[in-house]
Amino acid sequence: MTKPSPTRPFAVFDIDGTITRWQFLHAINDQLAKDGYIDQKTYQAVLDARMTWKKRSHSSSYSDYEKTLVEIWEKTLPHLTTAEFDIVVNQIFELYKDQVYTYTRDLVRELKAQDYILLIISGSPVEVVAKFAEYYGFDDYIGTEHPHEQGKYTGEIKLRTYDKHKAVEELITKHGLATKGSIGVGDSKGDIGMLEMIEQPIAFNPDKALYDHARKHGWKIVVERKSIVYELSNDGRRFILA
Repeated sequence: MTKPSPTRPFAVFDIDGTITRWQFLHAINDQLAKDGYIDQKTYQAVLDARMTWKKRSHSSSYSDYEKTLVEIWEKTLPHLTTAEFDIVVNQIFELYKDQVYTYTRDLVRELKAQDYILLIISGSPVEVVAKFAEYYGFDDYIGTEHPHEQGKYTGEIKLRTYDKHKAVEELITKHGLATKGSIGVGDSKGDIGMLEMIEQPIAFNPDKALYDHARKHGWKIVVERKSIVYELSNDGRRFILA
């Protein structure tokens, strides 16, 4: 990766649901179940929770689904070797690396051509975040770390993106960056802290919490559905289709 320069503007991106059309940890867990690292009876709980979310059965169905997924992931991790996990990560990365949104993929390319420093802050495992960053030419990244000893995971999980505001501060301090001209893209409530630090925040396919926050503060809102990208413009009173 190139060494960032503080004289260049920077752009920071979330990955899951913002650039990629699916979420890496969800896909990794699916593959772990397929490969037999998670027994089918246990993983049925994930499938049931996912279906409840897909049916939009209640307002907290997605958070309940993610909670179930993470709990099973945390129980599975200590039983994996780093070699086993690397195989799964490679499988998932090759499958999903190009399954991305047109808007954010093109934005990354445009900003790279304009000599922006490109950064990723993601809750996905750092092993897959590193691959994604290299593939798309990002300069630096932060992902969830899983300490290991002698080729075996300890079960400890370092979620450095629990507070994305602090994660952005970490990268700004590390590279001596300034927020002038900065751009940020996120899709969920968890990205609000990150986007509040950015000069030009973009709420992309936002969940309700991020959408409401973006509306309140006049942030740019972009929605991509099928092959069409819609931008919502704030006319001072309301958001309208631009």
